Amino acid sequence: MSSAVYKDSALLGEQLQSIRNALTAQAADYPVLSADIGCRAADRRLVENGTFSEPELLRLYTETLGIIPMDEEELEQPEPYPGLSRDYLNASLCLPYEWDGAVMRMLVADPYDIHKHIFQVKQALGLKCEFSFVRRTFLERLLSRGNQAEAEESEIAAGGEDEHTLRSMAGEARIVRLVNDIFNRAIELGASDIHVEPGEDHVSVRCRVDGVLSEIMSVSKSQFPAISSRIKLIAGLNIAESRLPQDGRTNFQLGRTKLDMRVSTIPILTGESIVLRLLNSEAITFDLKTLGMSDRHLKQFRELVKIPHGMILVVGPTGSGKTTTLYSVIAQLNDNRKKIITVEDPVEYKTPGLCQMQVNAKIGVTFASGLRSIVRQDPDIILVGEIRDRETADIAINAALTGHLVLSTLHTNDAVGAITRLIDMGVESFLVASALYGVLSQRLVRKTCRACGGSGQGTGQDSAHPKCRVCNGTGFKGRSGIFELLRMNDEIRRAVNKNLPSSEIEKLAVANGMVTLLEDGHAKVRAGVTTAEELARSTAEL
Repeated sequence: MSSAVYKDSALLGEQLQSIRNALTAQAADYPVLSADIGCRAADRRLVENGTFSEPELLRLYTETLGIIPMDEEELEQPEPYPGLSRDYLNASLCLPYEWDGAVMRMLVADPYDIHKHIFQVKQALGLKCEFSFVRRTFLERLLSRGNQAEAEESEIAAGGEDEHTLRSMAGEARIVRLVNDIFNRAIELGASDIHVEPGEDHVSVRCRVDGVLSEIMSVSKSQFPAISSRIKLIAGLNIAESRLPQDGRTNFQLGRTKLDMRVSTIPILTGESIVLRLLNSEAITFDLKTLGMSDRHLKQFRELVKIPHGMILVVGPTGSGKTTTLYSVIAQLNDNRKKIITVEDPVEYKTPGLCQMQVNAKIGVTFASGLRSIVRQDPDIILVGEIRDRETADIAINAALTGHLVLSTLHTNDAVGAITRLIDMGVESFLVASALYGVLSQRLVRKTCRACGGSGQGTGQDSAHPKCRVCNGTGFKGRSGIFELLRMNDEIRRAVNKNLPSSEIEKLAVANGMVTLLEDGHAKVRAGVTTAEELARSTAEL
């Protein structure tokens, strides 16, 4: 937008006052904040306390002043402008990104210094100013990259910092905002994990969205000690320890969102790899209807989990949604008439009404020992996070045969493979045949984005943007399960007792109505839920 609009200071004043009026209408404490700490700081407080998100605040600025916002995804790191000092840019929180002999186009994060920039740039450089808004955290990252030479010196200096210095670095406002921005971006994308990975000269921040990792930002390597210290402080880890792996968990309030995070660090050649698992309890719904089961599968599985005793297994590779399925079963069964106890490693979802035990091998609490103690607690339903060995399998099967409903997981490729796996562990085939009532095998496939129809291109009002805003250009948004449900009957039990090979048992199961994973997946492809390529990716090992 041309700076000519702002030659009249009174007009700019009216526009800024309209912004304050809009903020005041939604935040009762805004007038007090404005008077005490100034408008810019007051606006930031509204973002930090969750009254507004940063994009919402930016939208108000742009709509009021008529300034077109910059598409951050399309903006490359600007070249440094020789006429403005780095100190001025950092202090004023502005950055030139285009210029010619008459006009300088500048990135700003708020409108409060626009008139000052117009005057000073005109006086010092003889140029007019035009402006585009970007988020403050994004602008700070661009400014930080511009300080690369100084950043490398800072990195060397920070290499041996003590705990006090690291705490000071972690508490700097720009680092707090940067880490919060990482969390906010992850939440906006619906990410399950955040990976912070230092390289030789930069730090890559990637998010796992719908099971696939993609980079969301890259920052200077010099900022890694401060970023890692900030994350460690949040997670209650030792910020001075970078040579040993660490694990932590914390509840973290970010604006209006409450996050339950698991944090893991390991030392690598270029620093530390940090992975954060985001467990957003507000965004998770444990309901069998939302898993993507067909009507047939849903009806059969609901009937299966009504059994009063016996074993039901959910199988599949890591990341196939087994825990979510089990908790959806528990949500259906959880009432005041049943005692439900779980033993998990780790406890991912804290749920009212359950007695949840955490595995801790360091003090001898394993799946087997925990399960052995649980059966003495008079439970109706037992959830075992995973059956990993014969001891755990034996105790679980004994519990299933003595009046308990036992739910657990195994890492097998298909439903019939669960039978073979238990027998391979050393469990007698007749015990497997007697205790096991059903096996649900599953995978997760990414769903075709409804907004762009899977093209990844902007459409409608967003057609000017090269990438679909909903799916971030991937063509996929959200995930659905594909399922294979093996229900035991007398014929299949006789086959298990005879130790028939898994291929024969599978033929019997299909003859008795079992829909295989691939068949269920192809049905979802035909229905437009996902694509053939995505199905092939998810089921490559079958």
